[in-house]
This record gives sequence, C-alpha cells and structure tokens, in this order.
Amino acid sequence: MKPIQSIPLQEIDVLDETFSVNYLPDLQKLRSSIEEAGLIQPVHLRKKLGGYQIICGFRRISVMKALGKSEIESSVFEEKEMDEFQLFSLSLHENLTTRGFNAVEEAIALDKLIHRFEIDPAMVIKTFLPFFSLEPNEKILNTYLSLARMEDEIKTYVLKEEVSRGNIRRLSALTPDDRMALFSLISPLKLGENRLRELLTLLEETSRRNHARVKEIAGRPELQAVLSQKELTPSQKTDRVRKVLTDLRYPKLNQLEKAFEEKRKDLNLPSNISLHHPPFFEGKGLKIEFQFESMEEYQSILAALSGLMDKEEFREMFGT
Repeated sequence: MKPIQSIPLQEIDVLDETFSVNYLPDLQKLRSSIEEAGLIQPVHLRKKLGGYQIICGFRRISVMKALGKSEIESSVFEEKEMDEFQLFSLSLHENLTTRGFNAVEEAIALDKLIHRFEIDPAMVIKTFLPFFSLEPNEKILNTYLSLARMEDEIKTYVLKEEVSRGNIRRLSALTPDDRMALFSLISPLKLGENRLRELLTLLEETSRRNHARVKEIAGRPELQAVLSQKELTPSQKTDRVRKVLTDLRYPKLNQLEKAFEEKRKDLNLPSNISLHHPPFFEGKGLKIEFQFESMEEYQSILAALSGLMDKEEFREMFGT
C-alpha cells in the first residue's frame, strides 16, 4: 500500500480528464459527507511535469477546492509506474466500489477503453461489460458507444427519463440535427418508455412517408403551437402531440376522423350518449354508449336512439 501524502490542490491539474468518466455528479451529498466526517478515502494521483494528474478523485478534489481547502490526502503514483490503461482500470474499480456509475458514465468508460486506450472490442465485451453488469455482446457495446457520442442534452435526457437501450439505439440512428430537434419536441412532454417509443415510431414513419427530415417534422407549426400553450400540462401536451403526429402519419385516417366527427355533431345527440366508429375505421359497425340515473333519462335516451333511424347523417356513417 502506498503511503498517503498531503498534496497542494493548486498543483493538481483539474483540466486533465484522461481518467475521468464523470457525468452529472451529485456533489452536494459528497460535500455534506466531507463537511461532517472529513475526507475518508484519499484520492489517486500521478506525478507529471509541473504537478499531478488525477487518476481517481475528481469529485473529491472539486469539493475540497470549493470548501477552501489547500491540500488533499493522496496516494501518488510515479509517472512511469503504470501505463494509462492500468491506471484507468484502477480508477474504474475504485469508483465501482465507492459510488457506482450511471448509464452515461458507463458509456463514457467503454468509449475511452476502445478509442483512447485502444483496447480490443472483444476484450471489452468479455471483461468490461460484465464489470458494469451488462450482457457481454456486441449489440450492448454498440448501444453504449453510441450514447457516449450523443449530445449532452440527449445524455441528460437519457439519465433523467431512464430511457431504455432500445430507444437509445433509435436515437443513435438519427443525425445530430434531428436528435436536437427531437429533444426540443419531447423535453416539455411527459413521456414514459412506451410513449417515447410510439412518438419515435410516428416521427420515423412520417419522415419516410413525406420524404422529410425528422427535424422538419418536429418543427412543424402545429406541433410548435401545442408546445407553446402554457395552460396545458405536460400530459395534455403529450396527448396533443401524439394526435398531431398520428394525423401526419395517417392523413387518410385523419380525413375519415374529421368527416365522422362532423356527422356526429349533426346528429345532436344528448351529452349522455356517445357514438364511436371501429378502431382505424376497420369494419362497418358503430358502437353506442350511454348512461342514465333515472327511468326518465332512460326513456329519453331510447327516444333519441330511435330517432337516429330517420337521420340521413346516421345512415351515411355506415359507409364512412
């Protein structure tokens, strides 16, 4: 075990992120711990020309500087004592035991292993995916590598909304411009995993159908009008955005919906009677639903339903 040294914070290069995988660190919890109990675990540093390079302890060093400390307890490696891959592995193992990693940090680590430290992808799959409790296969590796290269706004959204790997892959298939346009559309909404998948599908299919970029679809005035309505809740905006995208994806269905709604209004049905067409207008049948609280209401409903037979709009609905 290396002896612990007190190293001046001003001699540590905090801009050198060779071994860092931090993304959206929660420093407040760490700060509270250090204020209350002091620094429990020393940081790992490597000597370099003119100072020290951080191997492990970026968060602790940041907090100690914020607290006005001048020194930090450190375990120091000589410059040539270990190669960079070995030091990075040391950092990953220490962080795994002390705090763990979020999905974006796992993605950054895997990306560095392959593109910075030039570790063979087969070794990364065999050794490091299980290290992060991920299934050891190429598809999983490629999913996380794609996440590492995405824009910070998308990475943050993935963490905040706990986006699935399947939807991460769909996001990765988009261009950066399309992803950012999509982010502007979905960030004000309340989307669960299934709704996000549904909106991505509608956007992709509408883009192909109209030979238009996703950013062109996401930027359409009718969608932006929904987002600008401050009186709507995120859930209400989600429902309306979904309706607009469905109409864009299925224009014929939209026309049928409008024609059916016009005829339904012309029937002047009482508010306690509702009339529905088959899903996607597949079939000729209609469904009538009603509710009542008294025999008088029931008789009124029967009279209204009986009168439908004489209305031309009602007969036309069977051919809508």
